[in-house]
Amino acid sequence: MRMTRRVDNVQFLPFLTTDVNNLSWLSYGTLKEDWTLIVVNAVGAVLQSLYILVYLHYCPRKHAVLLQTATLLGVLLLGFGYFWLLVPNIEARLQQLGLFCSIFTISMYLSPLADLAKIVQSKSTQSLSFSLTIATLLTSASWTLYGFRLRDPYIMVPNLPGILTSFIRLWLFWKYPQEQDRNYQLLQT
Repeated sequence: MRMTRRVDNVQFLPFLTTDVNNLSWLSYGTLKEDWTLIVVNAVGAVLQSLYILVYLHYCPRKHAVLLQTATLLGVLLLGFGYFWLLVPNIEARLQQLGLFCSIFTISMYLSPLADLAKIVQSKSTQSLSFSLTIATLLTSASWTLYGFRLRDPYIMVPNLPGILTSFIRLWLFWKYPQEQDRNYQLLQT
């Protein structure tokens, strides 16, 4: 974005949903007093918020972006109000917040599967990022092992779909390898 000074090929919603996911897990970590969850998700929330600001800076349709952001922040604040004010029992709050975070994380991991039909039809993985796939696999595996170590199903279970979808995307990279850049091929000859 910064180099091209444009956001034409960059979708905004993943930045926003990842920020909400980080803030939700930050709340869960705070409630559990788990410093690993707190630090990782605080850093993630700050970075995602910076990405949102950069996106907003280069976006020509700021109104739509601001409306999406305000809507999701409103929903987030309502959720926090519910969990922190209306659920007085800390154990019940921890379970309900853990379930919310788990469902949100699973939906984030499964959302790229919607593009799989396009990839199989076109027999092209140009729309997939190999480095992001590897990062998702490593991150999901790390969080799954961390959840297993803590015996916390709310951390362990929602990261399993991240591992599964990463392996599906790796299989797609194997089945439909990306073509080399034609300019690179010309330079090689």
